[in-house]
Amino acid sequence: MPASEEVVIDAPLVESALESLAQYGAYGATGVWRTAYSPEWQEAQDAVARLCEEAGMAVRRDAVGNVWGRLAGREDGPVIASGSHIDSQTPGGRFDGVLGVVGAVLAARALRERYGRPTRTIEVCSLCEEEASRFPSASFWGSRAITGRITPEDVEKVLDFQGVSIGDAMRDAGLDPTLISSAHRNDIDAWIELHIEQGPRLEDARLPVGIVSAISGIRHYIVDLAGRSDHAGARPMEGRLDAVAGAAEMVTALINVALELGPPAVTTVGRVAVVPNLASAVAEKVTFTLDSRHPDPKTQESMHAQQETTMREIAEKRGLGISWSIPLALEPCVCDPDLVKILEHAASKQEIPFMTMHSGAVHDTQNMARIARVAMIFVRSKDGRSHTPEEFTSTADAVAGIRVLASAMYAMAY
Repeated sequence: MPASEEVVIDAPLVESALESLAQYGAYGATGVWRTAYSPEWQEAQDAVARLCEEAGMAVRRDAVGNVWGRLAGREDGPVIASGSHIDSQTPGGRFDGVLGVVGAVLAARALRERYGRPTRTIEVCSLCEEEASRFPSASFWGSRAITGRITPEDVEKVLDFQGVSIGDAMRDAGLDPTLISSAHRNDIDAWIELHIEQGPRLEDARLPVGIVSAISGIRHYIVDLAGRSDHAGARPMEGRLDAVAGAAEMVTALINVALELGPPAVTTVGRVAVVPNLASAVAEKVTFTLDSRHPDPKTQESMHAQQETTMREIAEKRGLGISWSIPLALEPCVCDPDLVKILEHAASKQEIPFMTMHSGAVHDTQNMARIARVAMIFVRSKDGRSHTPEEFTSTADAVAGIRVLASAMYAMAY
């Protein structure tokens, strides 16, 4: 690609592809409700397969239902891959994950139509169950399969909110869980994921694109507090074993740990369940979730240790029993420096303004880093919003991100 040549991406095609996929599991005017292995998800994966075929790619589906499109290169060797996911929050928006799938397909299409067959093989992938919106302990199911991190026991132990195992859900979708190990890949050299930022930094900086240099680590806790249920009027304040009061103190203290560390530390308590959940009874049990993130490995570990100590100390002070499980733990991911430079050069070459930044959200890319060099491209999110039907990214910003991806693919594969 000559230094002055611009990668051309068909903006109306980007818009129509996003709008087309948004119809599968449409929720209200702008939202999407599309969980893994649901009929809506299967229809959307079928649509992605058609989009790949229209782009001139050979299409296959692996054992967990990830859709792969392949643009075969002239030479054998490890492939250049890109993609994201199409499952949504409940409800979510039409851009989260989907833009990365559409962008990867259309970037490969633009390169094939302009330059023909690549030297190195390019593949795109539409992954399954990134969000864990149906199966709360199955985050990154698709990329876990690709990286060989699903055990036979997981198939029946992982349940959705109605108690359906992920194995049964796969069977209902026409997939055979006994073949999951065949999804494992060891031939991917580089993985680049295009994604909406999901936060406000690009918008605050008035920039369309971000090049991600590191992805925050994350730890999810499910915390159980055990107290004693009493009458809300007859039991004096002194001597109560109030699980809600303990949880309230913990929530404030846990969030303060992140506040005291300062950016980019973040901590969220997003779900709380109370038993017996009556207006006139002291709570005997509270279960809450804790989501704690930081992109620096040492700081992340220190933050988690401080938060665990804080929870134990408050529980002991209040006479409460406490236990927790950790269903999700991802270490911070530092993106490959050479890939970051390729993306920065691609943005500069295309005269697209950008900033280099870290990701506060976690992504399939963190799993893919186990088998490949990885990096990410962010595009601007309106008002910094995501995981909501109000999520929005302009077509112009989407095209800018896809142009960066296509330029980088050209540099690596042509």
